[in-house]
Amino acid sequence: MAFDNLRDRIGTSEGITPLGIAQNNLFTAKEKLDLLHQLKADLTVARQEGLDPQIDPQDIDHAIAVVLKDVEAGVGTETPQRGDA
Repeated sequence: MAFDNLRDRIGTSEGITPLGIAQNNLFTAKEKLDLLHQLKADLTVARQEGLDPQIDPQDIDHAIAVVLKDVEAGVGTETPQRGDA
């Protein structure tokens, strides 16, 4: 999956955070929400398995709220330009 590498880096010293995903202009709002919801599900499973991920679920909820607020303002709904156009 294309996001496996991104998921591996979330919450690590490389500094990828839920808010960083929410503010990334390379993803559409749908892609951001998909990533954030998957991250929240992964976090829930990790905690059930006794792991202690370095991410706070409230940070994910805040990032989701940021994306939804942007969508209401009409930001992030279009497909971003990728690569050389």
